[in-house]
Amino acid sequence: MTTTGARLRTLLEADDLLVCPGVHDPLTAAVADQVGFDAVYMTGYGTSLSTVGYPDAGFITMPEMIENAANIQERISVPLVADADNGYGNATNIVRTVREYVKAGVGAIHIEDQTFPKRCGHTKGRQVIPKDEAVGKIRAAADVRDERDESFVLIARSDARGTGGGSLDEAIDRVNAYLDAGADVGFVEGPTDAVELQRVGEEVDGHVLYNFVGDLGTSPYVDLADLEAWDFDLVIFPVLATLSTISAVHRDMATFAEDPVAAMRDVDDAFDAASVGSLHEFSGFPEVVEWEERYLPETDREKYEGSLGDDVDGE
Repeated sequence: MTTTGARLRTLLEADDLLVCPGVHDPLTAAVADQVGFDAVYMTGYGTSLSTVGYPDAGFITMPEMIENAANIQERISVPLVADADNGYGNATNIVRTVREYVKAGVGAIHIEDQTFPKRCGHTKGRQVIPKDEAVGKIRAAADVRDERDESFVLIARSDARGTGGGSLDEAIDRVNAYLDAGADVGFVEGPTDAVELQRVGEEVDGHVLYNFVGDLGTSPYVDLADLEAWDFDLVIFPVLATLSTISAVHRDMATFAEDPVAAMRDVDDAFDAASVGSLHEFSGFPEVVEWEERYLPETDREKYEGSLGDDVDGE
């Protein structure tokens, strides 16, 4: 059986830019999977906000992140690229972190060179650890990859650009050092304009990722054709599903506060127009019915008949 990492590596070697929409839980991942993408990205910011209710400032723990990643990967049919923050400790902690992500079955993770507690790469107050310490962490991660699953994709990120006055030169130098230490993909966080972005694509010596955060941060809006021309291999849109969820739910809740019945009708109509099928179809009840027919005794199948699938009314 081909691993998710092997499938992701094949995509990275292709000529086309790999576009990954950001999701924050299995539900939003299921939507992305139904729409159809070659890979999906699990945002750390959205995971923290949706799972524990805190911003991306080091409040979520490694087990919580890995559980979310495992649940997302189980729900989708394509490789998942998952945020692994700063690895949740030093180089020895990295060993367990990577082992756990490998066990979760995801295709890739990215690890950044921030101090603890870390924070969103597009906020003030970030600090990076010394370069030699960061290289050691990537070496540890690469060794675990080689021992446990050579197809697993390791992405190394530097937050040195704009951190304490850090330069783009420093960030590119760090990322190239991480690639030399065994990372598969380089990730420079926070280029401020198209000129810097082009330098990243051309000067990072290996596969390279762009973090398309939109108005959340400093990274510029650019055409995907330009990213391809600048030798980028992968682009993630980390907060896509999170922003979409917040804005849509806020809109519908505000309408609901004024007229609950009318708001519920509007939501029903919008859902029906989305072409995802019924809620039961989307969530997987038809498969549950198949399991019942295959595995349950006949008496139990009769007992549950009509209670699952398209015949059930939502609550």
